[in-house]
Amino acid sequence: MKPVILAEKPSQAKAYADAFSVKRHEGYLEILPSPIFPAGAYITWGIGHLVELKEPKAYDPKWNRWSLKSLPILPDHYEFQIAKGKFKQFSIVKKLIREASTVINACDVDREGSNIFYSIYNQTGAKGKTIKRLWINSLEVEEVRKGFSNLLDNQKDLLLYEEAKARQISDWLVGMNGSRLYTLLLKEQGIQEVFPIGRVQSPTIYLIYQRQLEIENFVSEPFFEIESTFTAERGVYKGKAKEKESKRETIRELLAKHEILPNSPGTITSVEQLDKRIPPPQLHSLSTLQATANRLWKTSPANVLKTMQVLYEKKLVTYPRTDSRHITPSEFAYLAGQVNDYQQLIGHNFPVASLAPKKRYVDSSKVQEHYAIIPTKKIPSEAILGRLSSIERNMYEEIVRTTLAMFHRDYAYTETKVTTDVNGLPFFTTGKTERDKGWKELFTKSEKEKDEPTLPPLTMQEIVQSDISIKEGKTLPPKPYTEGQLIAMMKTCGKLVDDKNETEILKEVEGLGTEATRSGIIETIKRHSYIDVSKNIVSITNKGRVLCQAIEGNLLASPSMTAKWEAYLRKIGNGEGSQERFLGSIAKFIHSLLEEVPKQLEAKKITIQLPPSKKTSSKFNREPIVLCPQCKKGSIIAQKSFYGCTEYKNGCNQTFNGYFLKKKITPSQIKLLCTKGKTNMIKGFVAENGQTFNASLALVEGKYKLGF
Repeated sequence: MKPVILAEKPSQAKAYADAFSVKRHEGYLEILPSPIFPAGAYITWGIGHLVELKEPKAYDPKWNRWSLKSLPILPDHYEFQIAKGKFKQFSIVKKLIREASTVINACDVDREGSNIFYSIYNQTGAKGKTIKRLWINSLEVEEVRKGFSNLLDNQKDLLLYEEAKARQISDWLVGMNGSRLYTLLLKEQGIQEVFPIGRVQSPTIYLIYQRQLEIENFVSEPFFEIESTFTAERGVYKGKAKEKESKRETIRELLAKHEILPNSPGTITSVEQLDKRIPPPQLHSLSTLQATANRLWKTSPANVLKTMQVLYEKKLVTYPRTDSRHITPSEFAYLAGQVNDYQQLIGHNFPVASLAPKKRYVDSSKVQEHYAIIPTKKIPSEAILGRLSSIERNMYEEIVRTTLAMFHRDYAYTETKVTTDVNGLPFFTTGKTERDKGWKELFTKSEKEKDEPTLPPLTMQEIVQSDISIKEGKTLPPKPYTEGQLIAMMKTCGKLVDDKNETEILKEVEGLGTEATRSGIIETIKRHSYIDVSKNIVSITNKGRVLCQAIEGNLLASPSMTAKWEAYLRKIGNGEGSQERFLGSIAKFIHSLLEEVPKQLEAKKITIQLPPSKKTSSKFNREPIVLCPQCKKGSIIAQKSFYGCTEYKNGCNQTFNGYFLKKKITPSQIKLLCTKGKTNMIKGFVAENGQTFNASLALVEGKYKLGF
C-alpha cells in the first residue's frame, strides 16, 4: 500500500514533488517507485486549514443570537467542520488517507503544522494508521530526500498538536465570550460597534494605547546646557559641560561662578584612547528580520513573512518561522564551504577572517525545532535573481550578507575621550576613529546613521581657544511605534511590566504571541480598525481607545495574563500539562469576566466617541474631561462644537472652541490646557493666508493663545 504524504498547501506539495518523478492527478500527485518509496506514494495537500471549529450555534441554538443572557459560551465538547469552499479537496484527502496504511505529516514543522495535520486526519475518521513526521528546515531536493529517508515518529508531534489545539480552543472561547460581552455592554452606552476581543490582540492594543497616552500627556520642558567650540593647534572640536538645568539663570550663575566669558581659553587636561571592536551581528530570526526590513524598507511584518515564505518555497532560504539566531555545526559546514559563492552573489569579495565556528553563531544547545534563517546550498543564477521582485531580492541579500558577516572581521575603531578645563569647569568630548570597517563593508549605511565626529590630534595641557554659549533644548516625548518596533515590543514587553515575577514569565515565553503569529496579530488589529498605520507610524484609533478604556484594569489588558497561559500551553507541548486543566482555567476566567466587567463598565463609562456611521451611534458622550479652571466647581465637558463648564447654569461662562484655526482641539489637549496651562506642540494650524504651521496653545484669561 502506498503511503500518503499530507502537505499544508499546494506549493509545499510541489516542492516535495520536485525531489521525485511524479504523475499529476486532481487534488494529489503520485510519486513513482523510487529508492525512498519502492512502491511509490501519494502527495496531497490542505489549503491551510481545511477544518475549523464549529460556530457556537452548532452546539446550542440560543448561542446564535448575541445576548448577555446566553453567555457564557462553554460547550462540554468541541466539534470541527470542513471549512467553507474546501469540501472538494477535503474529500480527496479523506479518500487517500482512509485507503492508506501509513500517513506522513509533511505540514509546516511547527505547532500550527501539527494542528493542521491532525485536525484534517481526525476529521477523515481514519483509525489505526501508522503516522510518521517529516521534519526538515529546507525545501531543497537533497534535504527533502534526506528528510523522507529519516522520518520521525509522531510522539512529539502529538504533544505539539495537543498544545496547538488547546491554544485554538482557548482563543475561540475568549473571542466568542469576550467579543459579545464587551460589544453588548458598550452598546448599552450608545456605542454601536463590534469589538472583537483576543487573548493576545487585546493586551497588544493596550500596550500601543499606553504609549499613545504617554505621548499625548507628555509636557515638554526646556533645559539649558553649556557647549563650546574649541580651536586647537591642529583642528576644531566641540565639548559640552555635564550640567543640565531647567532655568537659563542657573546656567548663567554657574558661568559667573567660574568667571567664564564666551572666549575664555581652555586647557586639555585629559586625552584617553581606547581601542574597541564590534563583532558581526548574529544571524536572523524571523522577528529580527521583520524589524530590519521595516527599518530599511518600511516593509510590514506580514509582508516580510509572506516574502520569506516565497523565498523558502523557491528553495533559496531555510525555514522562516524560527525564533533561533543560531545554527548547528552541520549548517556551518556547508556555509563555510560556499563562502566564495555567496560573495559572488552580492558582488563583494573579502578575505575570510576565520572558518572556525564561533559560539555566537554556532551552538546546538540554542537550536530547538529550527535554526536561524540562512541561505540554502542552492546558489541562484543571475536569471533566477533577475526574476525576484525588489523586496524578494532585498530580503534574500539581507540574509546572505548577514550570513557572510559571520566570516568577516570585527568592526574596529578607536574611541577618544577628551576633557577640556575652562576656569575649573570641565567640558567633555567623545570622538571615534575607524580602524577597520570589517563586516560593515557588507551593508549600506542607513541615511539616519550619523558618523561620530573625528577629533583632530590633541595633546595634554594644550591651550585651546573657546567659543562658549548656552544652548537651549526641550525634553521630547516618547516616539510612537513603527510596525517593525511593534514586533520587538510584543517580544520584549516584559520590560514594560512592573512585577518582577511577571517580567520573568514574559521573558521565558518571549512576550506576546509567537514568532509565527505576531505579524498576523498586527494585521488582525489593523483589520478591526483598532490601530492605524500611516507612513509606517502606528497610532491608536478612537475605536481602539474605546476598547482600551473598557478593558483597563482587567486581565484582558495585561500581557502577564497571556504569558501565564502561554507558559502552561508550553507545558502541554512538553507533556507536563493537560488540555482539560488549561481549558478549565479559561472557563473560570470567562466566568470572572461575566461577573466583573458589567460592574467595571457601569462605574467608569467611556469618554471617547466614535464618529456616527452605519455601525456607530451618533449619541454624544458628555463625560467630564477636567475640573473647570475658572469656577473650580464644575467640569469641562464636550458639547457638539465646543467644550464648556457643567456649571454654566450657575453663571460659569468658561468655554473652549472645538476648532481653532481650522484645527480640531482634542479632549486630551483641553485637559493639558486646564491642568498644565499649555499643550504640547500641535501640528496643522492654518493661518489666514492658507499657510500651515505648528504651535502650542496656552491658556490666558480663559482663552486660547498661540505659543511658538
